[in-house]
Amino acid sequence: MKLAGVSGAALSMDSGGAEAGEMNPGMSSSVNVSNVNPGKVLLTELTRKEVREWVASGNLKAAIIPTGSTEQHNEHMALSMDTEAALVISHLTALKLYPQVIVTTPVAFGICPFFMKRQGTITVREETFLGLVWDICCSMKTHGINAIFIVNGHGGNSRALRSNVPEFSSKLGIPIDACSYWDSIPRDRRNEFTDTGSVPGHADEFETSFALAAFPEKIRRVTYDDDEVYTWEPEQEDLDRVGYFDAQWFSKEFDKSSYEESLLGTAEKGERFIPYAVDWVANKLQTMIG
Repeated sequence: MKLAGVSGAALSMDSGGAEAGEMNPGMSSSVNVSNVNPGKVLLTELTRKEVREWVASGNLKAAIIPTGSTEQHNEHMALSMDTEAALVISHLTALKLYPQVIVTTPVAFGICPFFMKRQGTITVREETFLGLVWDICCSMKTHGINAIFIVNGHGGNSRALRSNVPEFSSKLGIPIDACSYWDSIPRDRRNEFTDTGSVPGHADEFETSFALAAFPEKIRRVTYDDDEVYTWEPEQEDLDRVGYFDAQWFSKEFDKSSYEESLLGTAEKGERFIPYAVDWVANKLQTMIG
């Protein structure tokens, strides 16, 4: 079985090595994902009959909601990076825990007003983002799915999720939790996965390595030209309308250094991290559903 966009090494669920051994030893062993049609865990690939029968079987215990963004990722990465990364981790986690977990349609728009001077970015208001996540949670609960885990791939969404997911859980009366997939790496272990120790960074070594392992077609090997990069200046009225603010940590200097660090990215680094993150997310979800 080949999961679209993910290399064989990244797909191997038993390749976590020593790191995997640190997970909950009581966690049930994963199925052989080569025997599972990858579309079987994706809501969008199923019919209503298949969903109905899956819920009725009692095997379907939880839903994962991937959240990301449509956001600039420097000169060399596709704008879908955050959403694609969250979906890959969600998809592989659901396969690992098959048949207990379904993956919803990803939320592909996030909170990123600070990048609205970089063309291509689409930002949504916090209340819009949270409203969409809430509505998806309500829909899943309506269909008989009584545990929800949100796998986030965009840093701009993190605070909003942390602040509001407990209320979502309380209102619906079911366990709901959220994480950003890079939360799996403790600060003191970041150098095990990157040369720079920068995790998650932005469009630099870490994210570039992830993309090279999971969806290399979304990487462009281009040169960075200062004179070409900053030629666009939106109207102030338009910037005010989308809530733009100048995030100093995304300066021109940061932008260029991130590009330079991206050159350190390799598929091998991504292949080392992805199974580790999947094990970590699967362990949290397995603990939630029992």
